[in-house]
Amino acid sequence: MSTIHLDVTRLLTRLYDGLLPTGVDRVGLQYIQKYGVRARAILSERGFSTVLTERDSQQTFAMLLASIRNKNAIRALVTRACLNRLRETRLNGVLLHTSHNGMEFGRYYRAMTKRDIRPVFMVHDLIPLTHAEYCRPGVDATHRHRMHTALRHASGLITNSQATLDSLAAEAQRAGLKLPPSVVARLASGVTQRPLAQRPLPSPYFVMLGTIEPRKNHWFILHVWRRLVEQLGAGAPKLVVIGRRGWECENVLDMLERCESLKGVVIEEAHCSDEQLHAYLQHAQALLFPSFVEGYGMPLAEAFALKVPVLASDLDVFHEIADDIPDYLDPLDGPGWLARIQAYAQAHSPARDAQSIRIERFREPTWAEHFEHVDSFLETLR
Repeated sequence: MSTIHLDVTRLLTRLYDGLLPTGVDRVGLQYIQKYGVRARAILSERGFSTVLTERDSQQTFAMLLASIRNKNAIRALVTRACLNRLRETRLNGVLLHTSHNGMEFGRYYRAMTKRDIRPVFMVHDLIPLTHAEYCRPGVDATHRHRMHTALRHASGLITNSQATLDSLAAEAQRAGLKLPPSVVARLASGVTQRPLAQRPLPSPYFVMLGTIEPRKNHWFILHVWRRLVEQLGAGAPKLVVIGRRGWECENVLDMLERCESLKGVVIEEAHCSDEQLHAYLQHAQALLFPSFVEGYGMPLAEAFALKVPVLASDLDVFHEIADDIPDYLDPLDGPGWLARIQAYAQAHSPARDAQSIRIERFREPTWAEHFEHVDSFLETLR
């Protein structure tokens, strides 16, 4: 196989800033696990890029996999990388770029062409194009530029679901662009089997997992919870909201911080370790996933890997991942969510028991299968 090059700019920047890995970051770390032993690292800024030496590449991969935040070491790496750019020779190989960062700069692709490196990008979603109303202002234009530039110049594209590939193909057709060679490689949850953790809360509770942002529909669920408290009082189940605060979510923050009836009932966990997350999921009545739109939906796969039921929005991508296993609801069906949550909160819930039986036939995507698809795809690009 050709030499693999991994763009780790986003991962290294977030490590330097002390930020916890997101779902996109976890994918990048899996690519380091898979290819890092024989790969070279690439750093880029606004389309200007440099390839690290083999030694610095291995040091970078090791820091990222171990989450070692040594700011001095990172600064030294970046300095050497910039100096090395002046001494680069023709390299040859394939670039695997697993985040969207930097896809929009034509000079990035031109530099890879000069190095004889074929760029292959992963596309996680087209949400800023299809649902701009759920994103920060201006993100739609940036993301459209990213996708169009990749469609024009990438040697190949990897998508996380057929739904994402369908959206990408539709956008290519709208823009009058040709879709490069592409492959669907579903993402594994990354959940490792571990002993049952101690129950974090004594009373029944549900979990919502993901960055607090408009498309995740937290505001709606918080209103459902206020109604639950009105109806059940102290008997209302608790809600654990796991995820950092994002953008355009002031109304959600108002509910979390100022709604008296939700205090002590809704628990916000902005910084949650993997161990804490899995403990919360293992004992939850269900994961709630009321999103308006998703590119994949990693929390759904994570929940099912732990045998935890899911109440989810009726989205095509969820059906692709989980078939008929979750209980699906319209993301705006307040009475429906209220009734289903009350049913699942019971100690003996027929609906919850029925889904627990269905979960047994869930076939979790694995990283081994993901990389089988990727490796076979790369062979076709030689």
